[in-house]
Amino acid sequence: MRIDLHTHSSASDGTDTPAELVRNAAARGLDVVALTDHDTTRGHAEALAALPAGLTLVTGAELSCRVDGVSMHLLAYLFDPEEPALLAERELVRDDRVPRARTMVRKLQELGVPVTWEQVARIAGDASVGRPHVASALVELGVVPTVSDAFTEDWLADGGRAYAQKHETDPFEAVRLVHGAGGVAVFAHPAAAKRGRTVPVETVARLAEAGLDGIEVDHADHDAPARQRLRGLAADLGLLVTGSSDYHGSRKDIALGAHTTDPEVYAEIVRRATGAFPVPGAGGPVTA
Repeated sequence: MRIDLHTHSSASDGTDTPAELVRNAAARGLDVVALTDHDTTRGHAEALAALPAGLTLVTGAELSCRVDGVSMHLLAYLFDPEEPALLAERELVRDDRVPRARTMVRKLQELGVPVTWEQVARIAGDASVGRPHVASALVELGVVPTVSDAFTEDWLADGGRAYAQKHETDPFEAVRLVHGAGGVAVFAHPAAAKRGRTVPVETVARLAEAGLDGIEVDHADHDAPARQRLRGLAADLGLLVTGSSDYHGSRKDIALGAHTTDPEVYAEIVRRATGAFPVPGAGGPVTA
């Protein structure tokens, strides 16, 4: 089985629509794909309606969190999307995205970048606006060559010159909320140092004690030594180890299925979940 447990659609900051994403996942030979847009489940219905035969969809979201001043992301799988407490927290995070993006635009303008809110809003479209949309505007203007190059201290990385904070959930509370909604919680790309400061090992250990289910190890932002360290940490803390592409369509140069999760780990995630269940495709077209 080929299992990719971290992807994004145009419901947040990917470029594929949810329907395109599942069709592309099937065309790439995946057996299981998780749709984990940032702080939203808005793309799930479209993805489910377009799900091709032979592909199973895991519903989820990537939750924006912050602990001790460090930003981190938590992948939440197979939770009940209507559970009130987790839904209310996702809405708090999502509602703060527009003011935050406007602040980043203003800071960029103060730095002499001719970006406008109208440009960023056009790029975001109906999606929940975020830093990748601002980064795409910088690419359009020729300020940086790629979206990834915008995530530096010069521009949009945590603490960068144009960075602005938004409401982010305490990860200990996020783990509690995900479990309360019947879901499974996995720490996304915990060693992605090029994105900014990373959460120290001691905090990961405390999160494990609080019920964190796993950590994402096989990820494009982790080099071989980082993956080795994370596997050792997972073994020490009794955490599941996942792998995934963190696919964003054409916004990032990473293919669906570039990294995958072991089928036994996937089976354990499914076993632990009570809020929702994986959905096998009923037979939409495979060709995108």
